[in-house]
Amino acid sequence: MLQVEQYNAHAVEYEKWYEEHAHVYQSELSAIKMQLLKLGPNIHGIEVGMGSGRFAQPLGIKEGIEPAEELRIIAAKRGIEVMDAVAENLPYRDIHFDFVLFVTLLALDNIKLALSEAYRVLKKGGSIVIGFIEKDSKIGKLYHARRERSDFYRHATFYSAEKVDKLLKQAGFKNMNYIQTLFGDLEDIDELQSPKDGYGEGSFVVVIAQK
Repeated sequence: MLQVEQYNAHAVEYEKWYEEHAHVYQSELSAIKMQLLKLGPNIHGIEVGMGSGRFAQPLGIKEGIEPAEELRIIAAKRGIEVMDAVAENLPYRDIHFDFVLFVTLLALDNIKLALSEAYRVLKKGGSIVIGFIEKDSKIGKLYHARRERSDFYRHATFYSAEKVDKLLKQAGFKNMNYIQTLFGDLEDIDELQSPKDGYGEGSFVVVIAQK
């Protein structure tokens, strides 16, 4: 649980990052929203590992889980019902949600178990949506190179789109669809970027897959 300790200790810095990289954040948010809109209206879902609610709130997600207490406090102030739990042991009944959202997979202790839990709580035909920094992308390589100096990435695991695709299939998911954003160097992103289909160009990839 080293990641949880880091996020608890650096919650202020976590929030500050989004403020200092507003166009990066808004571009990521736009890509996730585009994928969620494909699911149609009146859907009920959760965010797993929601952090401070930076994505859940503007996406209209009302509940989810977050193991870091300091981030839960901020998420609750944003009006989100957030429980203290981990992705590998979701406190929800089987076949319950229309979608499950993950934004980054960096802090998961066991990604296979986390995906299995997401599959369990989804309704038949429900969808998993995952936004992540692609391991082999420009920003992914930058984060990996800086990991020893980072409060957030030191113990992180980065994944390629191909690896995520394989893991989703192993968990039983199908009909994967990918879009991407964050084109160029991190510090050069100074406007909202429109997502493109597929992966391989942008550093932030959002995949949607069906149970």
